[in-house]
Amino acid sequence: MGAVARLSDRDRAALPDRAFAYIDGTGRRLLPIHDVAHVRNALARFGQVRFESEAARAVAMQRVLRAAGKHGIVPVGFFTRQLSERTPEERSLPDGLLTLMFTDIEGSTGLVRGLGDGYADYLNRVRRIIGRAVKASSGHEVEVRADEYFAVFEHAENAVAAAVEVQRSIGRARWDRQYPVRVRIGLHTGRVTLSDLGYLGLPVHAAARVCAAAHGAQIVVSADTARAAKGALAKGVALRSLGKYALAGLGAPLGLYQVEAADLRADFSPLQATQA
Repeated sequence: MGAVARLSDRDRAALPDRAFAYIDGTGRRLLPIHDVAHVRNALARFGQVRFESEAARAVAMQRVLRAAGKHGIVPVGFFTRQLSERTPEERSLPDGLLTLMFTDIEGSTGLVRGLGDGYADYLNRVRRIIGRAVKASSGHEVEVRADEYFAVFEHAENAVAAAVEVQRSIGRARWDRQYPVRVRIGLHTGRVTLSDLGYLGLPVHAAARVCAAAHGAQIVVSADTARAAKGALAKGVALRSLGKYALAGLGAPLGLYQVEAADLRADFSPLQATQA
């Protein structure tokens, strides 16, 4: 194996953005691909980069492979290595009929502005709370990006249980009184396909739209999730119909329900969607 390609800070700063395969959300430029040595290095180190999403990973992979073709490099073993370097969790993700959970932090921009560097601690605490709840309910973390979290569950009632625990844990946690944390959660059940680009299928978009319609501290689920979880919800957990809503890009209106349980807030403004 040849010497590892290295760039001085000065040389790195002089390169344009297109000379890098991946630029993360903070502006950090990774995997330089401007010459033969660095393309080889990018191919070798690709699996060590923590991408913000599967989509970002796919785009970066395309850029590395295009650069390899430009320089006449045959990426022998590259795809096999990518599969082998994935974590056991990534390799064991389920597909088929799943319940998908999306969460995000309401008013995150205001928290960033008000907390400054302290926002990173807030974000890490929220991620740990959600991660613990997902794992405890036999869910699978799929993607964590900025203040958004995506997980899947093989059983709808487990997804509801995880969402309830997230809201209860966030409610019990101590936050700066001036900057409380409110997380919105959306659940939808449908059949999806797992590919190298992540989960594909309309249910993924539906789950994201359901989440976007909710308010901070609220859990909203689709009628499909309500049907899948019927009769299996934990004691004290109930679903209240909110009516049908036209969510962007989904075609037919979708029935939505609010999850209600002890210790959870129950009164919210109308959903952030058009009622059908």
